[in-house]
Amino acid sequence: MRIRSTGVVIAALAVIASTMVAAPAAQAMPPDPDLSVTSVTLGRTSVAVSGMNMYPVAVTLKASYPPSSPPTAHKVLAVILERSGGVGPINLIVAGNLVRTVGTAQNGTWTGNLNVPSTANGTFKVSGVVEGDSYTGDDGSKPGPTPFAGPSLAIRGVHIPKIGVSVVPRVVPFNAAYQVRAAIYDSATGKAYGTRILLQVVRSNLCAEYDAGSKYTNTAGLLVTNFPGAGGDVNHCVRVRGPYVDQLAFRFYPLRPGIVSAAPAKPSAPAGQVVLVNGSVKGGYFPVPRPVTLQRLYSTGWRGVSSSTVRQSGRITLTAQPPSVGNFTYRVYLPTFQHYQAGAGKTFVIRGT
Repeated sequence: MRIRSTGVVIAALAVIASTMVAAPAAQAMPPDPDLSVTSVTLGRTSVAVSGMNMYPVAVTLKASYPPSSPPTAHKVLAVILERSGGVGPINLIVAGNLVRTVGTAQNGTWTGNLNVPSTANGTFKVSGVVEGDSYTGDDGSKPGPTPFAGPSLAIRGVHIPKIGVSVVPRVVPFNAAYQVRAAIYDSATGKAYGTRILLQVVRSNLCAEYDAGSKYTNTAGLLVTNFPGAGGDVNHCVRVRGPYVDQLAFRFYPLRPGIVSAAPAKPSAPAGQVVLVNGSVKGGYFPVPRPVTLQRLYSTGWRGVSSSTVRQSGRITLTAQPPSVGNFTYRVYLPTFQHYQAGAGKTFVIRGT
């Protein structure tokens, strides 16, 4: 797979299964019962943002904590805005690191900026406030956001960035090294921005961590990352980090081959008798049952005769039943499943006696 260094980037990318995600996916924790929000004010009601730029919008928050709270506590808060209209790659933006500039924790004013990316593109409404210098998704160690229905901000994003991904080889063999080629480009023109842009191309838990290690693309918007064979079955992502949440993210799994091996428990059986067919499927753990089919060769082609699912161990058990006296040819077939390709095992014969 080749990605051009100039010209239209989108045409050169073999894009695989993806989900654009910006909002944290962790289970929400209860809000802080001590935090009371009086008002949230935004310095603008609308803003236009282009490309990779971010536009600062002033945020003023008035809130309070109980009299029992030390006056010097609760120095930093964050305001959360969620999408309420329009369409864009992300659904959540955060005004983090709001610092108390007036009053005390019992009756204070916190101020700072909301840095708006073009990927927001739509209408966002203040939905809550949380303590801390940022909001990167609840990990269970602190209270969740305190709900607050605040003002809205209309965002017009133009020349919005988009991420494309190709994996080399396209279908990655098990335990083989592979390469991820990620490109970021202007969705309006299909061309690169002409500047080096920081991307995170990572996998597994690093897709949820803030500081996962960003690297610069070249001026054509391309970043090539090599991965060793181990870990190819986990989730991967390409991220453009914002100050507190992703400005843009592309999540995917590399394609894997469908590899199955199986053999009958015995080579022959009386006509009509059930014969177990045991085998295994190569690949990772499947939280959703993966289907598998036993096929028999007819004059018109292969036809399914029994089906089952792959166990967590990767083992499979199917049943064959020679219908009459004679030799019958079978194979185990794996249909396409998630990021695993279709595949068939070696044929075998069961003789009906």
